Amino acid sequence: MAVSLTIDAQPVSVPEGTTLLAAAARVNIRIPTLCTCEGVSSPGSCRVCLVEVQGSRTLQPACVTPAAEGMVVRTRSRLAREARRLSVELMLANHAWDCTLCVRNGTCELQSLAQQTGLTDVRFSMDREVLPVDESTTGIVRDMNKCVLCRRCVAVCQEIQGVSALSPRARGFETVIGAGAGAALSEAVCVQCGQCAAACPVGALYERDGTEAVWEVLDDSSKHVVVQTAPAIRAALGECFDFPPGTLVTGKMVTALRRMGFARVFDTNFTADLTIMEEGHELLERLRQALVEKDPSVRLPLFTSCSPGWINFMEYFYPGLLPNLSSCKSPQQMFGALAKTYYARKAGVDPRDVVVVSVMPCTAKKYECDRPEMTSSGFKDVDHVLTTRELGQMIVEAGIDFAALPDGEPDAPMGMSTGAADIFANTGGVMEAALRTVYEVVTGRELPMEQLHVQPVMGLQGLKEAALTLEGCLPRWGFLEGVTARVAVAHGLSNARAVCDLVAQGKADYHFVEIMCCPGGCIGGGGQPRHTTAEVRAARIKAIYAEDERRPIRKSHLNPAVAQIYREFLGEPLGVVSHELLHTRYAPRAVTAR
Repeated sequence: MAVSLTIDAQPVSVPEGTTLLAAAARVNIRIPTLCTCEGVSSPGSCRVCLVEVQGSRTLQPACVTPAAEGMVVRTRSRLAREARRLSVELMLANHAWDCTLCVRNGTCELQSLAQQTGLTDVRFSMDREVLPVDESTTGIVRDMNKCVLCRRCVAVCQEIQGVSALSPRARGFETVIGAGAGAALSEAVCVQCGQCAAACPVGALYERDGTEAVWEVLDDSSKHVVVQTAPAIRAALGECFDFPPGTLVTGKMVTALRRMGFARVFDTNFTADLTIMEEGHELLERLRQALVEKDPSVRLPLFTSCSPGWINFMEYFYPGLLPNLSSCKSPQQMFGALAKTYYARKAGVDPRDVVVVSVMPCTAKKYECDRPEMTSSGFKDVDHVLTTRELGQMIVEAGIDFAALPDGEPDAPMGMSTGAADIFANTGGVMEAALRTVYEVVTGRELPMEQLHVQPVMGLQGLKEAALTLEGCLPRWGFLEGVTARVAVAHGLSNARAVCDLVAQGKADYHFVEIMCCPGGCIGGGGQPRHTTAEVRAARIKAIYAEDERRPIRKSHLNPAVAQIYREFLGEPLGVVSHELLHTRYAPRAVTAR
């Protein structure tokens, strides 16, 4: 049922239950707000979106007030404007005033609101205890001196991720957002996904800075510093330089990194292709053990393991399903292990002098590279991780005019990749890449180009399913003849929880499940340029698929550099060297372990 109302004398008709904030947007009236975040419920806590409603004794928060038939709303009245200005003024009075030194300077929503509301003076002095900055975790920093209690981080952590690491503590002026009982974030069940930092409108939550450490190694002539860039970066980095969301800047990114002083510019896509080879054969081996050997200890479905936030989630919430997890390291960590073994040998560089820097869309990658499991090369496999936002800042610091850069190409051999690796950035992409390769390995037949996209696993639906019946299998894979492979894809940890519950309860008959920690997959990672809306995710996803479609090679097993590394170094998928360098195991984790 629709309701009709007027907002600033403009008639508007909206579905029943639509908020005044959304109704105003229908007629291009922008009501400022701070606590509202797309995809989660609004607490109506910031009181910045107050409007006048005819007949109401008090001003109403537009973000939680439903439109009603015959309503007359005024958003620009003096009373509404002054009330909004007062709300912002009170927030500033309780907020640290080190704006020029803040990580959000220039991108702070509170700064913007002060401008939008015409605020030029704060009449109230800050009278609040200065709280210690929580730097206890590898990925996320928490500075409650800058928190405005909008609760966006709480909503995202609870509703989107289903983790609930953050919640309000105490009441009134004593309210603080944090882990329970005043604990540091390292003592909470936090998966380090960074979605809280992506949602935070101010500088209260942000990624732990890695830029100075990277500048330091770039300035050290005794170090051979190489960089890898995740698939999702190429469709998002441009936003740091005012390119529209979804603009592909792959070539400019390569040139910028080279000018910054990296000895080699490689691509995580290379090891994404390698992941498909290892994980695809791991799936086939598990199916053989289950169908031929009838081994009751074999655990299906096989879960993907390329998302570190998802790994953390499993260790905390579903330790009983850890045997279902692929033993493959993430592409980031595979790359680091190979850079300090295979690449160092080919380049004639002492692996002690090789420094691996990763550019990732994800704050959990910062945590992942410090895991004790990630030293199979004999060294720390990956030394430093930067987010997309941090790389953007470093390019600015380097004085590089990003928009004017010519396109460059990544270095061989660990810069060569396929379209299948590109789509690792998107939810459903790992599954699609795996199916492209597994189908051709099992049948020996080429998958036609028009069938490369697996439509059921594409898009932003939270849980997606598909089925593929295998026919005409090669003799080696004859046990799969007529088998209908059932797969599932989930993104966002609340959706992952739903899948895990089905599997744990024996209610799912999947063979293979892809899980991405962040909404939309890596393109919506916690380290990507803010603010990632559904529209921005869709634009980035479209760009990544376009990158795949323009590639001359779109299947991981056809990557000549991958064939070369097996021939020269690894031997075969799941072989002795592969297991040593590219695979690992995870264990249940107690809360105090972080």
